[in-house]
Amino acid sequence: MVVCGDDGLAHRLAAELRGVYGERVTLVMPPSRRTAGPPVVGRARAASAALFDRVVNAAVGSVGRAAGTGPGAGAGGTPGHPDDTGVLAAGELTEAVLAEAGVDRAAALALVYDDDETNIRAALIARRLNPRLRLVLRLYNRRLGQHIEELLDQVTALAGGDAEGSDASTTVLSDADTAAPALAASAVTGTSRVVQTEGLLLRAVERPCAGDGQAGLCTLALLSAPADPADGGPEGNGEQEPRLLPDDEEVRRYGGRPALVLEQVSAAGAEPAAPERRVRGVPPLASLFSRRLRWSLAGIVGCVVALAVALWVVTGIHPLRAFYLTLLDMFAIDDPALGQSLGRQLLQLLSGLVGLLLLPVLLAAVLEALGTFRTASALRRPPRGLGGHVVLLGLGKIGTRVLTRLRELGVPVVCVESDPDARGLATARRLRVPVVLGDVTQEGVLEAAVIHRAHALLSVTSSDTTNLEAALYARTVRPDLRVVLRLYDDDFATAVYRTLRAAYPQARTRSRSVTYLAAPSFAGAMLGRQVMGAIPVERRVLLIAAVDVDGHPQLEGRTVREAFRAGSWRVLALEGRTDTAPGHVLSKGDRVVVAATRRGLAELR
Repeated sequence: MVVCGDDGLAHRLAAELRGVYGERVTLVMPPSRRTAGPPVVGRARAASAALFDRVVNAAVGSVGRAAGTGPGAGAGGTPGHPDDTGVLAAGELTEAVLAEAGVDRAAALALVYDDDETNIRAALIARRLNPRLRLVLRLYNRRLGQHIEELLDQVTALAGGDAEGSDASTTVLSDADTAAPALAASAVTGTSRVVQTEGLLLRAVERPCAGDGQAGLCTLALLSAPADPADGGPEGNGEQEPRLLPDDEEVRRYGGRPALVLEQVSAAGAEPAAPERRVRGVPPLASLFSRRLRWSLAGIVGCVVALAVALWVVTGIHPLRAFYLTLLDMFAIDDPALGQSLGRQLLQLLSGLVGLLLLPVLLAAVLEALGTFRTASALRRPPRGLGGHVVLLGLGKIGTRVLTRLRELGVPVVCVESDPDARGLATARRLRVPVVLGDVTQEGVLEAAVIHRAHALLSVTSSDTTNLEAALYARTVRPDLRVVLRLYDDDFATAVYRTLRAAYPQARTRSRSVTYLAAPSFAGAMLGRQVMGAIPVERRVLLIAAVDVDGHPQLEGRTVREAFRAGSWRVLALEGRTDTAPGHVLSKGDRVVVAATRRGLAELR
């Protein structure tokens, strides 16, 4: 196996292939990254740790030191270079470099550089060197990824790479697409975790475990923190760690814990209806005028109606004529009520007064409409009275996908971004999401995002330091605020979680690693596995994959119930079927959807 990359995903993927699947791996990285370890951990982690210790010692005394920094629950520490993983330093992926890495003899190649163009160029070279190579590419651009996948598969067919016995497939994946649903679900209370497979929709929810069975199809995991069903980290001993794919005996034994339950397996329906189309650049009518101006217009209309009714009652004329005369009086059209009754004359004076009040309102409406059209392409500011929203920090690749996911769920969002040229600003402008431009570590920026009335803070910048500092500052403003952090290092994330939970026992804190969520999907694709999704369970992950029953003695000839192996894998459904019975016997032609741990999926090879 050959892995080429320039960031933490490459390190994590190499560790996954070596530590979980036992593969020999050659890691190709730029010279400056060869011995530095995962890039976001080096100096950034040291700075984060220093900041964390300084703030925590001031806030909670010795709580942080008592938490410790033991091995992380997810990966047993930060992945570096396994002992027998070859590391090749190369500034550019040329044909000579790929040949030296053994691409011409490799079974699979993963190109996980952060730059799409670099991955595409290297994929074309690699396909020419080895037409039978299994290729896995990391691309952010979805549409381009589909075209590249088709192109490389066509090149394989023309070169004879589809001969019998070969598996020259091309798989395009995005770490942002893999991680965004989990990050969005972590920030929204009550949001279920949904994984869509080919023809099936799997929905998992967190709920208290009664110990005598669950109202659902099966229990996927028992969480670690009975006092905090939202999520957490390991407590440091085997009794308190999360338990993946427990059997019935474990569910009864740990009945006090919250559980992650597979609630529903349904047919995947059509895509959600697209929002109503409108002319590009033209804002909706309701956004043309402020709420105050709309109320002013409504008040004037009410006055006109009241005056017309009064004129009808006083003079006894036809109602339509009463409205007509009222409008004439408002617009000062010459029709004086000379010789009329006193009531008619008073109503005419009142109508003229209302007409005078109408002029500034109409002028304000025109100015507001012009201003709205002028700024239709500009960033919106958080509106007054906003509350119950999610504050999203960072609009890079991950933040943009998370923003899109949150808006699909109908969750109000306010974004904070320091770079005026960030990738996600165009998406925020298109979705009409309020954005605060500024450094989140500066005073007043989070306040501008109305953090004191927010439902949750979701910090997904690429810097652990920034994410931690934002979380700590937000907690000083709102001690009970729900916080979701993107942290790379497992040891550091465990210490952060424990200390924040001890300092703020009523608040909910979660940490997620994008590379840890994405690496299993990339590793599965390199091994020919179709990993369709990942469900985060604290700092661990459950993989949802499609597996052919043929050739797997652990599955073939067994019922769905008998094929279950506690702690390793569980058959959830037959692909394309929503009514798989526990007594159904799995046969050669079946293809099943399984939930598996990383090692469990390795055993199903």
